Amino acid sequence: MISPVPIPAGTFTIGKTFDFEAGHRLPSLPPDHKCNRQHGHSYQVEVILTGSSLNGPGFVTDFADLAPFKRFLDTELEHQNLHEVLPFEPTSELLARFLAGWFVQNVQPGIPGKLVAVRVRETARSWARFDLVEA
Repeated sequence: MISPVPIPAGTFTIGKTFDFEAGHRLPSLPPDHKCNRQHGHSYQVEVILTGSSLNGPGFVTDFADLAPFKRFLDTELEHQNLHEVLPFEPTSELLARFLAGWFVQNVQPGIPGKLVAVRVRETARSWARFDLVEA
């Protein structure tokens, strides 16, 4: 059996990635900008949570408890034109902030972990991240 080791102080961090397909355009951009035209993305959304202690059997949050977030993405954003269903121009930055707010309001009250950031990836090489700050 492996000998015990000293346990350092710290926090635990977990992340889970979700995906959805959607289209959008950014009409406030100049007409000749490519993102002014309708186009689509295979979005990936990562939620990042932290906790200073673990819940049985050793989780910050059970990944299964994040299912309401996936349902929201599937029912409200999947195969939608985001500029038609969201109350703001759907840049990745604003989408990350909106999804963080939705998560805090609708998922976080029922789980032990605390959301620290949401990252929205439009492509394999581009993403935006919204970090929550303590009030």
